[in-house]
Amino acid sequence: QVQFVESGGGLVQPGGSLRLSCAASGFTLRYYAIGWFRQAPGKEREGVSCIHVFDGSTFYTDSVKGRFTISIDNSKNTVYLQMNSLKPEDTGVYYCGRGNRYGSPFDRNEYDHWGQGTQVTVSS
Repeated sequence: QVQFVESGGGLVQPGGSLRLSCAASGFTLRYYAIGWFRQAPGKEREGVSCIHVFDGSTFYTDSVKGRFTISIDNSKNTVYLQMNSLKPEDTGVYYCGRGNRYGSPFDRNEYDHWGQGTQVTVSS
């Protein structure tokens, strides 16, 4: 079955870095988009970054451009999110999910499977 396992979250000071990992299994990644979303307390889940595995196209929401980098290790079926220059507003639970590569990269309705999430807290 389709499964995602996220890891790499934690507590970091403003300006710090974290690398999140999303290990995928149960399907062929190259036919899909893999997206990272986050959800802060009291807010809706929002798209952060997305990668189209087939051609490597990447997408970022404006607030993380220049600070976050999404990548994939096809040999490990693992998608990474390198997060630098972290800010308190980056705090939230980060989820990875499987999306339709022909759909909007940050439309939650285009995603059909999600991982359990990993907590990221940016605070001094």
